Amino acid sequence: MAQYFELHPDNPQPRLLKQAIALLEKGGILAVPTDSSYALVCHLDDKVAADKLRSIRGVDDKHHLTLLCRDLSELANYARVDNKQYRLLKAATPGAYTFILEASKEVPRRVSHPSRKTIGLRVPEHHVLQELLALYGSALLATTLIAKGENEPLNDAHDIRERYEHQIAGVLDSGACAQEPTTVVDLTGDEPELIRQGGGDPALLGL
Repeated sequence: MAQYFELHPDNPQPRLLKQAIALLEKGGILAVPTDSSYALVCHLDDKVAADKLRSIRGVDDKHHLTLLCRDLSELANYARVDNKQYRLLKAATPGAYTFILEASKEVPRRVSHPSRKTIGLRVPEHHVLQELLALYGSALLATTLIAKGENEPLNDAHDIRERYEHQIAGVLDSGACAQEPTTVVDLTGDEPELIRQGGGDPALLGL
């Protein structure tokens, strides 16, 4: 049975966040609110949890998973970023963007794209999630919570708990979040490429 954490949107209770983190450290998967929609998250270095994350979401190893990072300095630990890329990242973070970048050696090969060796990275602008990441002290492996066979991401915590109560360890509820995926931008080429239009304004990146 998934644990349910009701968190204050502006002042999330550290005690509850620490209980949620304890579930992650035991290999559990959490449903967490973001500035775009709900996401499933797990420990980056836990292969079993990462495989379960993909299974719940219904995607294979060619689907880009995303690392949720506290800030740009943490993001730079997991990706190779040149000066031009950094300027674009700085203009759009934190925010509802996912950036495809070349993965660094800090990223386990099994979670990067199998042929391209790339990874999705984002710095979310959601207070509760930022507090969770700060207490956790590291990036979280994530994927947008879209149910199998559906196209729209989920954003209601009660609905998520009912659907996934036997598959995930916990749900964080701080009120409904936006029901829109992130804007995905590939920064691995000579010029930024818009992959998916979502919550982030591509004009901010000159797209």
